[in-house]
Amino acid sequence: MIFLHCTTKPVFPRILLPILLAAALAVTGCSAPALGSGTSSGGGSGTASSSEPCSSAPAAQVALSQLHPTTPPRELTGASTACLPSESIAALTPAPTPQLPTTVVDNQGTTVTVTDASRILALDVSGTLAATVFALGLGPQVVGRDISTGFPEAAALPVVTQGGHQLSAEAILALAPTVIITDSSIGPWDVLLQLRGAGIPVVVLTPDRSIDNVGTIVQGVADALGVAAAGASETAGVQKQIAATVNDIAKLAPTASADKVRVMFLYVRGSAGVYYIFGRESGADALITSLGAIDVAGEIGIQGMRPMTAEAVVAAAPDVILMMTKGLESVGGVEGLIAAVPSVALTPAGENRRIVEMSDYDILSFGTRTPAVLDALARALYAPGGSGAGVDAQPNPSTS
Repeated sequence: MIFLHCTTKPVFPRILLPILLAAALAVTGCSAPALGSGTSSGGGSGTASSSEPCSSAPAAQVALSQLHPTTPPRELTGASTACLPSESIAALTPAPTPQLPTTVVDNQGTTVTVTDASRILALDVSGTLAATVFALGLGPQVVGRDISTGFPEAAALPVVTQGGHQLSAEAILALAPTVIITDSSIGPWDVLLQLRGAGIPVVVLTPDRSIDNVGTIVQGVADALGVAAAGASETAGVQKQIAATVNDIAKLAPTASADKVRVMFLYVRGSAGVYYIFGRESGADALITSLGAIDVAGEIGIQGMRPMTAEAVVAAAPDVILMMTKGLESVGGVEGLIAAVPSVALTPAGENRRIVEMSDYDILSFGTRTPAVLDALARALYAPGGSGAGVDAQPNPSTS
């Protein structure tokens, strides 16, 4: 399946961004920058993002539950950048000891036995699997990375993908991995079969990424590496944090439907002419609704990911357009987006220049950092202090 503009219009099944993007880049001649090929910035201007560190996120020192916006969110103006407090991965301590051998049945029904977890490769199009391995405390055993794995602890590892998200058998075999954890978002499949043929255990997990299956991903990685108990502990902790963050956001977001922020997720790669709206069951919808906002693409009936049309943008009438940082950069920032997509100017988001961007590495990865992603997006959506939007990041007296 192909979804770049150099193809005919497809109809997408229930499948998320990583799978479609990887497939599109693998089989088309269109040139699109790789997902996760850039870093987030602490910009927030109406032009392309600046190189200011993203750690300078406004109001980050104030707990989410203590933020007290003084301006209704639908009345805010200007662009904002959602920044994680840290790009680093918090690892379990002490690190668990893998109990091996262990045998698992993977997402494809294949029985895989892992006898050695001393040299791990965790590869997918969103960087979620490697982040999970590091969060479980097994980062020191990881010997390589994919292009989407962008957190500092993995930065020095050799990259085993080429041309974006194409696995290189030669690069992988040169690292002599003892176990590979992956999913169907990255390939080609022939390479994974070649690696299995070489005697390397390859565990294929689900490619689905959503807030609802974070625990499934974490536990799947943990089971494959022989640290099931650590996986259960990490899953419980992450799910508790997600629930707490969503609860804090619910107190911050307007409760009346007429006051809720109307958000549209737009995937853009300007140099390749790629403009897609993400709707129901795309992953972006769960993210938007968890933020206490309205997914306007789903509201107008967009299912999955569809090529953007001017009619759909105007009909959706978003107050905020949510984008990846590199996507916004690819069209020259907010003003470049409006020039490239004139229909955006006809929406409240365009009129108010309300674009919220977040690092390609983070925004749809859905893993152990999901609570931090939700927290950062909520700040950018409701309390972008320091952006001239008239928002006060002082503690709310009623909750302090």
